[in-house]
Amino acid sequence: AAAGVGEIEVCSFVPPSVSGQFVDCEEVVADALTHDGLTVSALVPNLRGAERGFPTGLHKLNFVLSISESHNQANVRCSREESLERFRQIAELRNSTAANKKVQLGVGLATALGCTIEGQVDPGEIVRIAEKTLEYGADELSVSDTVGYANPTQVRDVFRLLRRHLGDDVILAGHFHDTRGLGLANVHAALDEGVRSFDASLAGLGGCPFAPGASGNIVMDDLVFMLEAMGLRTGVDLEKLVAVREIVASGLPNEPLLGAIAK
Repeated sequence: AAAGVGEIEVCSFVPPSVSGQFVDCEEVVADALTHDGLTVSALVPNLRGAERGFPTGLHKLNFVLSISESHNQANVRCSREESLERFRQIAELRNSTAANKKVQLGVGLATALGCTIEGQVDPGEIVRIAEKTLEYGADELSVSDTVGYANPTQVRDVFRLLRRHLGDDVILAGHFHDTRGLGLANVHAALDEGVRSFDASLAGLGGCPFAPGASGNIVMDDLVFMLEAMGLRTGVDLEKLVAVREIVASGLPNEPLLGAIAK
């Protein structure tokens, strides 16, 4: 936050039995909320996660739904239709109280650009699921290349497809992985289509247990460098951001830290 990053997804409200590292989500959110100007968000897989998340006072909840049926089953153990119903319930809970209504709802359209299990996905399904989540109350849609299979031409095509069907007022974001070395090229393609919000991770950490061989998100400091070099102001102090890598290295000494700018 001190480096100028405007939004951080700080935790996931998943069952501790599934991911023990998230058992203290409430405490993490409480600490994050002490940083003025920071939009604090968290991931939720279902209604129970949202029921934990809303009372914390965070600013945004992110829900993930895979365009690939097989990936959705592997990732959240339910069908896409069941995931849509889960999101409808979360949106209904959001609209039930004045406090909850302050919370934004983001939806990640996972595997929208390819899947390790099914390969290419049906573009019509991307549109159908996007329209349904907007109908239920999504405030933002993130087109997610979960496994890092996308190329710039494909990225342009998908964002143009969504714009044609959803209109210009819908907020679209990009979520890219660098599995095949095209993460930043895909960001550039999305920029050409008017996208201005992107996910990135410190030192490229992350991945997906149901996407064998997939890398983490694009490296945040490399993304900031590219955008600033293109004349796009991010508000992020690159020197301070690179320095955060030392904290990551001390906390995760066995994890490889990626990135070109920090070398």
